[in-house]
Amino acid sequence: MKMFKTKTTSLLIGLTLGLGAASSAYSQESLEDVMKARGLTQKDLLAAAKTYTPTGGRDEYLAFSSGGQSGHVIVYGIPSMRILKYIGVFTPEPWQGYGFDDESKAVLAQGRINGKDIVYGDTHHPAFSEKEGDYDGRYLFINDKANPRLAVIDLHDFETKQIVVNPFFKSDHGGAFVTPNTEYVMEASQYAAPYSDEFVPLEEFNSKYRGGVTYWKFDDKKGRLNPDESFTFELPPYSQDLSDAGKNASYGWGFTNSFCSERYVGGIERGRPPFEAGCSQKDTDFLHVTNWKKAAELVAAGKVKKVNDAYLITMDQAVKEGLLYLIPEPKSPHGVDVSPKGDHIIVSGKLDSHAWVYSWAKIQDAIKNQKFEAKDPYGIPIISLKDALHKQVQVGLGPLHTQYDAKECVVYTSIYVDSMVTKWDYCEGKVLDQLNIHYNIGHLLTMEGDSVSPDGKYLVSLNKLSIDRFNPVGPLHPQNHQLIDISGEKMQLLYDMPLPLGEPHYVVAIKADKLKPAVRYKSGWDSRTDKKHPYKTRAGREKVVREGNRVHVYGTVIRSHITPEIIEVEEGDEVSIHLTNLERAQDEVHGFAMYGQNVQLSIEPGKTASTTFVADKAGVYPYYCTEFCSALHLEMQGYLLVKPKGYKAKATDMQEGQQYTKADYDKQVKTNVETQAVIDSVVAFITSHNYKDFKTVVDLVTDATDQLGFAEEAKKKAEDFAAKGDYQNATLWAGQWWQYQVKTADLGLRAKTFLEENGAKKIK
Repeated sequence: MKMFKTKTTSLLIGLTLGLGAASSAYSQESLEDVMKARGLTQKDLLAAAKTYTPTGGRDEYLAFSSGGQSGHVIVYGIPSMRILKYIGVFTPEPWQGYGFDDESKAVLAQGRINGKDIVYGDTHHPAFSEKEGDYDGRYLFINDKANPRLAVIDLHDFETKQIVVNPFFKSDHGGAFVTPNTEYVMEASQYAAPYSDEFVPLEEFNSKYRGGVTYWKFDDKKGRLNPDESFTFELPPYSQDLSDAGKNASYGWGFTNSFCSERYVGGIERGRPPFEAGCSQKDTDFLHVTNWKKAAELVAAGKVKKVNDAYLITMDQAVKEGLLYLIPEPKSPHGVDVSPKGDHIIVSGKLDSHAWVYSWAKIQDAIKNQKFEAKDPYGIPIISLKDALHKQVQVGLGPLHTQYDAKECVVYTSIYVDSMVTKWDYCEGKVLDQLNIHYNIGHLLTMEGDSVSPDGKYLVSLNKLSIDRFNPVGPLHPQNHQLIDISGEKMQLLYDMPLPLGEPHYVVAIKADKLKPAVRYKSGWDSRTDKKHPYKTRAGREKVVREGNRVHVYGTVIRSHITPEIIEVEEGDEVSIHLTNLERAQDEVHGFAMYGQNVQLSIEPGKTASTTFVADKAGVYPYYCTEFCSALHLEMQGYLLVKPKGYKAKATDMQEGQQYTKADYDKQVKTNVETQAVIDSVVAFITSHNYKDFKTVVDLVTDATDQLGFAEEAKKKAEDFAAKGDYQNATLWAGQWWQYQVKTADLGLRAKTFLEENGAKKIK
């Protein structure tokens, strides 16, 4: 224990308060007492120290995980393993208003299949945009396996901007995988199906069902996929699985593995053995090798025909032009992973105990010399295993996915059946270390581990079962993502993280400093189209416009009111409410929910969001801000009044709940004068320091100045009513004047605190 103290006490002392949070009594005890009370070991504390992120601290990496059946993407930090955000992609997500505001509904509508709204998805493989094979932090792509779609997420604001539907496939497990300069995003089909939407009996499976891999062209300037320049390779009715794009030495090529190359069709109800029996009889399946660079040249030259209004490179054309080859691979593989130099490709099979390492140089040589052992039933050349293989390494039972370390030749492979991670050298073909995990690992990731320059440092094991790892929460257990330290020779398990949203399938992690997310939008911004919103509204320009039975409400939100606060329409009107968030302060989001109309908006600073519905029933519909935005958040409210057709209002005054006198007005004004003195002192502090050197403070000052301008307007109204002897309205407007002052002071004090905590210098 003495040695432990001398070597680690300084490292772990910051953990004392965090570990003591389980019991207030712990906070007054020594670290050793906390360890004893909670049954912690030295190893536990060392692991905790490696993940602990103090208040205000930041993670070194951000991980973007598929959300499985949720249809979302999950963002969490590494090494803290703190969940930071869910990104709505294929499925409505109310917190962000995704699928509830008109703008995001338009994005989801892009994913309609046969005219039908598909409001769920099964997200599987996220991928970052790349430049020269390195993550550039600009975009994230994700696929939907259940409905063959790809989505584009802009990492400027972490919002989904586009969904495209594959014109040929009926499912797509193998997406998304990005070429080294984001020229294309690869999407491979999974279960073979006819390319048309017509009925084709399974008896015609071999002749009319097809697989495929689509290369979606990405327009870097627009940040969108361009279907008009995308193309698809027609492939045999093997079940294509995952892909990877070649890099460096293998640039211009893509690799896609497969299973069920037996082309077996099950049917228990027909008296046939099930799919799993017939799809695992052969010793090998096929790795597909596609030349996308040459294919793109053929498309650009007008030498590829369109089918289903999209470019399709048939198998015959691909073979004739030298675009497509097959190589035997271990049966039932789940992953093909190209090395950083692009000179080796690693494939593992779930029903094998080996990882197979292919040599790109050998594959090139076979292609150059037209050295093939045979052709498959569809005429595609097959390169023999001996002419492509570099090594076979026994890594454990049920190997799946491989990721690369910063150390040359070192990789990590998930071992599903043995529930472990194997660290091994693919150049020498030897195992270096193995670590048990809990339980049944699927994919794994290392930091930037599929780029040209992996970081190593950490590995996350994506475990399908958690069984006994967490508190029981019913039959449906969370997934378990385990953080592992791989910085040393031996792997060390650091942390278990339950993930209770869908079945996260794959994760990618990027250095946090590569991301440059915005903290606000330009005023009146449509975040889904990245343009000025046609219904953007400025303060004082709010209005209600009627066009027949269509009503447009041009509104604003700001702490702590929604303008307009009362909206009057008639039964049967189609109502569109457009709200612009006038805030400029970071994180000052407002929401908008309304009774009975399925309305929920999230309106970030600067954003304009809209909701459209038919007011089909007369009545009173309260609305309010759903984000706790200020001390008077609960007062941020209003009413939609839907009047019956033919309703005639009665002439009557509003019933006042409280009467105010001159004394009430004078008392409020006195409070306002005192509050202004506080504001003046804060302003004096800020302006006496180099606040313009701190962007966060400049933004806060800008917002505070706006609030103070609103205060001046309310002050004038209060004084005008007082001059008329109307102390009812004078007092109320004086109260509003004070509300703006409070918001100004709040912003100013936040700016002052920031300057004090970040070493601002006093101007001499």
